[in-house]
Amino acid sequence: MALSLIDRFDLSRAEIEAIVSQTLAGADDGELFLEYREQESLVFDNGRLKAGDFSTDQGFGLRCVAGEAIGFAHAGDLSGAALKRAADAVSAVRTGYSGERAEGPRGTNARLYSDENPIPAPGFAEKVKLLQKIDSYLREKDEAVRQVSVSLATQWQVVEILRADGRLVQDVRPLVRLNVSVVAGEGDRQETGTSGAGGRTGFGGFVVAERWQDLADEALRQARVNLEAVAAPAGTFDIVLGSGWPGVMLHEAVGHGLEGDFNRKKTSAFSGLLGTQVAARGVTVVDDGTIAERRGSLTIDDEGSPTNRTVLIEDGKLVNYMQDRQNARLMGMEATGNGRRQSYAHAPMPRMTNTMMLNGDRTPEEIITSVKDGVYAVSFGGGQVDITSGKFVFGCTEAYRIRNGVVSEPLKGAMLIGNGPDAMHRVSMIGNDAKLDTGIGNCGKAGQWVPVGVGQPHLRMDQMTVGGTEA
Repeated sequence: MALSLIDRFDLSRAEIEAIVSQTLAGADDGELFLEYREQESLVFDNGRLKAGDFSTDQGFGLRCVAGEAIGFAHAGDLSGAALKRAADAVSAVRTGYSGERAEGPRGTNARLYSDENPIPAPGFAEKVKLLQKIDSYLREKDEAVRQVSVSLATQWQVVEILRADGRLVQDVRPLVRLNVSVVAGEGDRQETGTSGAGGRTGFGGFVVAERWQDLADEALRQARVNLEAVAAPAGTFDIVLGSGWPGVMLHEAVGHGLEGDFNRKKTSAFSGLLGTQVAARGVTVVDDGTIAERRGSLTIDDEGSPTNRTVLIEDGKLVNYMQDRQNARLMGMEATGNGRRQSYAHAPMPRMTNTMMLNGDRTPEEIITSVKDGVYAVSFGGGQVDITSGKFVFGCTEAYRIRNGVVSEPLKGAMLIGNGPDAMHRVSMIGNDAKLDTGIGNCGKAGQWVPVGVGQPHLRMDQMTVGGTEA
């Protein structure tokens, strides 16, 4: 962008700095967060372009932190009048409070992705042509295909963060995602398969035929597998989880419980357990926001702190939590660069970036052949988690029965049921094929959604509860 966001105000930078400094005087922390965002989305459904949206938005959020209290105001108007009204409202949180302003985040010269805006290139017509190609490719490939839905979403975000000491940092964040969904049918039965990919990059990797054909083939393969699936059994089984996207279970059942705010408030199943064994030996879990061009990666978080590779569980022992600045200070810990917000209209809180379990020393084949009678969960859909108790329920979108060490018939309606801390102790074998998902993850918390990555190697978990639909 030719013009800095702070220069779009009808006030001078010196005047803005004075307002922010005065607002945060006597507070512990806070910042002025500025954002400009362009978004485009296209949906091609059932042979035609169903939706095409483009929008721009800009605004600011002003936050003042005094102890456990937060004063926050936002506006979509980059004007001096709006900023002054926000400052008056936010200042109330520090009435009668005398804090010591925390030192600002350290600087960084890293850049994890390109500054280039991915929306203009390729143009709208070429994007529509790509979606048409995917639709035609799938319909011509298999006569069982009854419906194809393809979506393309793009975002270009610019953020600037001004702190009380006058330090201003900027980040430019691209984000793209391509999703393919296929409905295949035989007779009266219809099943769905989905596939997607994305990251903080441009469209170059998606417009080449090899890439989008791989995604289309994967969605069709999954739909075909589900057409052959039989009702899943219910009971207690040894479970094998696939690598990559199945890490969403780790994200939900364990990751959220390791976020600083839940642990400061002692509402997490992992509260007060630092230094204790919370998982089987060999289990190491990290949150890493520093991986170039990944969906959950950020050069800086939404408080201006550089992201980190934070080890959360090491060889089964809980060693750290994910922290924003406020919760880290209140807990006497270091901020880990996990302060994230959905937009300028939201205050930051501890959130995951790319969360994954690291490699063990077993091959996927060794893990599968070790199971006499079990379930192989390759992909998950929706799920529910209670952070306080750690209880979870996840639905499998692709799963198979394992019989005498051999992957057998596909299963429909399999639900994995358990408790996060307990499940981590049931890990008995860890694969050597750890990988992140293909770049499709979104995470919700307290009404805010942010892009994330999840991942893991193949895992064996002993004697887990499976809910099924088998009569």
